[in-house]
Amino acid sequence: MENISSIHLQEVVLSSSDPKISTQISKLEKAGKLRKIASRIYSSNFEDTPGDIVRRNIFTILGRLYTGALLSHRSALEFKPTSADQLFITYSYTKKITIPGITLRFLEGPGPIEGDNPLSGELYASQQERALLENLQVSRRPGPESKTLTLPEVEERLEQVIRVKGEAGLNELRDRARDIAEKLGMHSEFEKLNKLISALLNTKPSKILSSPIAVARALGAPYDPSRISLFEKLFVELKQRQFRDSPEKNATTQSFRNFAFFEAYFSNYIEGTVFELEEAKKIIATNTPLPSRDEDSHDVLGTYQIVSNRTEMQQTPATPEELLDMLLYRHKVLLRARKSKNPGAFKDRNNRAGNTFFVDHELVKGTLIKGFDYYNALDDPFAKAVYMMFMVSEVHPFLDGNGRIARVMMNAEMVNAGQTKIIIPTVYRDDYMGALRKLTRQQDPGPYIRMLQRALDFSETIVGENMDKMESLLERSNAFKEHDQGKLKIIKQ
Repeated sequence: MENISSIHLQEVVLSSSDPKISTQISKLEKAGKLRKIASRIYSSNFEDTPGDIVRRNIFTILGRLYTGALLSHRSALEFKPTSADQLFITYSYTKKITIPGITLRFLEGPGPIEGDNPLSGELYASQQERALLENLQVSRRPGPESKTLTLPEVEERLEQVIRVKGEAGLNELRDRARDIAEKLGMHSEFEKLNKLISALLNTKPSKILSSPIAVARALGAPYDPSRISLFEKLFVELKQRQFRDSPEKNATTQSFRNFAFFEAYFSNYIEGTVFELEEAKKIIATNTPLPSRDEDSHDVLGTYQIVSNRTEMQQTPATPEELLDMLLYRHKVLLRARKSKNPGAFKDRNNRAGNTFFVDHELVKGTLIKGFDYYNALDDPFAKAVYMMFMVSEVHPFLDGNGRIARVMMNAEMVNAGQTKIIIPTVYRDDYMGALRKLTRQQDPGPYIRMLQRALDFSETIVGENMDKMESLLERSNAFKEHDQGKLKIIKQ
């Protein structure tokens, strides 16, 4: 029952059979404190439209005016009106009622059962298993007027269950759905659900599946759809831009190796493998790790071994399978001394950096395979390098060494096309990481692309047969400084 003294404080007030409440509503309406916005619905809000008020309070309205109603079918999975402003409710009769902002589609059927979710007042929502069964009923109306989601949408929700809860979670869902189907007589709907689940678990032919995400799962290559969406945004941005040519100037073996030394040095420094420059030179010159820092030394050696080998760095993937093979081979070389990090193998558990969670370990291969499609559709070498580096970094396919491998893969694109490789110097680390985070979290590719363009402008200046002269230029460019000690300078020669 409404509290009479608080009626005028509520945004939505509903008519009542209680004479006291009814009288109070009438008085407040006459006094201009309430206005009627629909049959049996009043509001103290005189500013917003009736439609906005109703949509904001729809569950409260349903729970008070339609006792025992059940938010069902697609509405029990979406918890919002369709794009046609329709909400589907299982009730004691079939009827369509239009109120401001929403059309209520009442469908005659069984009321709430054990396990259905209480929402507001006497309103419930179908539990997930029941809602999935309801969405496998036949619907005569298409699109947003349909009470059911499309079959691909149902498949994607099932695939998401596997992604979050594993195969055991999907099997538990099937068991609960079977019990509900027995209670409600939804046997044909359960048969459809059972076939979909079996196909996803690869125990029945996958030809019945239509969602790309679900098909990929059934074929053993499930992927992260949110990452693919992000890769698409980067791809679209890259396709809309023109990038200048930047021919490789370190054409001789000596100058290529000089550049590769600093490339390996900075790439490891960024990841926390910090050496004095003279120590790193000694490791490379002698091909021998420092006794006190064996694993760190091997990281530098492994990186240098890859990036100083022009033949290796000219290799880029032509197929998704080649992409996976190259990643595994290069990772094995780079981290060969860190046995605990499974060199040459994709991660077997999830990893994160701060608040960023990378792709689930079970979705690594599928996400790389799916992401390869966008890479393959790019033509410009800089665009391919930019895309490749972000894709590998964002998937984070290994337990360790992901940043270094991502930069190796980026520069292989440049070498393959006869372009200048890109160095990310110590002083530029925060710009680099910040641009990556902005793309990941805000889905804004602009700063990331501009960051690498500036890094390329800088890298084009690092040229020469004499390593000491290269080092001198890097010092004058502030390359060795921390980000709070200076800014990157580009010194044209």
